[in-house]
Amino acid sequence: MRIVLAAVTVVSLLVGSAFAGRPVTADETVRISEALAAAGCTGGEIEFDDGKFEVEKATCADGKLYELVFNSSFELVKKELED
Repeated sequence: MRIVLAAVTVVSLLVGSAFAGRPVTADETVRISEALAAAGCTGGEIEFDDGKFEVEKATCADGKLYELVFNSSFELVKKELED
């Protein structure tokens, strides 16, 4: 079961990356993780598109899932509860 879940996760990330504006670099991933922590959130799927970083399905302090958007300076510009 874990293997199937891991395979689905990898495929999802690859497919999601194919539609993103460009890949997120290792440095950007670290900076977004720090910005997420400052916003009281962790995890999620990071994409860079249209000049901004979008993090989907991040878990925040209230235990709910959110979509967060950060500008190119890693400042939070939007936080919306996931449907």
